[in-house]
Amino acid sequence: MSFQAYLDNIEEKTGLAPRQFLRLAAEKGFDANTKAGPILEWLAADFGLGKGHAMALVHVITKGPKISAKHVDSGTTHSDPSDELWLDGKASNPAG
Repeated sequence: MSFQAYLDNIEEKTGLAPRQFLRLAAEKGFDANTKAGPILEWLAADFGLGKGHAMALVHVITKGPKISAKHVDSGTTHSDPSDELWLDGKASNPAG
């Protein structure tokens, strides 16, 4: 599953776009300096997200929407079409 697909699946499950999670995370004080553990606990407790899906959000919360170019058009199951993740909701994604 691509990185973007993880984010899209999270939106389908929770009704929240990744950018909304960024706002909620900021309200909780989570930022680039936050370790994964507290974010994973929050996402599991409040949204029922498993580790794999939650780790996609951990990346976005702590590192932003850029992903490594090694994942772009790699032909693997984790291949993404771009090194920039779409955070504003699946329905508004121009690549979607």
